[in-house]
Amino acid sequence: MLVTGAAGQLGTELKRAAWPDDVSLVALSSAELDITSRGAVLDTVMRLRPSVIVNAAAYTAVDPAEDDEDQALLVNATAVGFLAEAADLADALLIHVSTDYVFDGSKSGWYLEADPIAPIGAYGRTKAAGEAAALTASRSVVLRTAWVYSAHGSNFVKTMLRLAGERRELGVVADQFGCPTSATDIADVVASLVCMLRTDRAAVLPRMLHVTAPDDASWHQFAMAVFQLAGVEEGLTVRELTTAEYPTRAARPANSRLDSSRLAALLGRTLPPWRVSLAKVIEELTAERGGPV
Repeated sequence: MLVTGAAGQLGTELKRAAWPDDVSLVALSSAELDITSRGAVLDTVMRLRPSVIVNAAAYTAVDPAEDDEDQALLVNATAVGFLAEAADLADALLIHVSTDYVFDGSKSGWYLEADPIAPIGAYGRTKAAGEAAALTASRSVVLRTAWVYSAHGSNFVKTMLRLAGERRELGVVADQFGCPTSATDIADVVASLVCMLRTDRAAVLPRMLHVTAPDDASWHQFAMAVFQLAGVEEGLTVRELTTAEYPTRAARPANSRLDSSRLAALLGRTLPPWRVSLAKVIEELTAERGGPV
């Protein structure tokens, strides 16, 4: 099995996942495999001949993408086309990770896989193009997720903890809603899908799956849970901000709730509630630092 983007949050968790002894995992960082090079992708895949390719590499800088859409498109879409081509040549399954940003956030309820996409920014547009590229492969699955966090890399959880150590008053947006999702839980889903196919190679997977926690929160609610679980909420004032009060270069979807019931039916289980997974990440961060985060 080949994993791209191995240095990122999901790539790190895929390397740490519990794989069967007979699964050979080759995890390559962007420095080790430039997926924007068609030649490098084809050479690597044809040399390794993986049965599964998991693309965890992406251009994820949402605001800079507004001024660098060509580069974002190269990584998030053109490169995915190279991986799809290579997957077909190697008769491999391509598992590609996408995002809630392919939706505009205007729906009142939870988004289903079949809902029409309508990205409102450059990042979302490039990820939507990447979904289309992934689906050109004969055997591929697109996993849409949202609000990803872990004990590694840069993410909302670690940013909130850093800010809580620097100041006593913060403002966090309270009118955008989504499903905070642990990279560990996403990696567990990928492992479950791979093991399912190892048991039955003829099994047919849906081409599109939402992979998020089963419950939602606002960014403010998410932040408050981070502070409470980390034990840093005492003396900390966290104001509720509107989106208008916190302008960003790129527009964010107001509603990023992704319905993962299709995945639950496939696996026979849901992902853990986000507070359960968040507690594990806070525990890991505490252990790494040898005390309170």
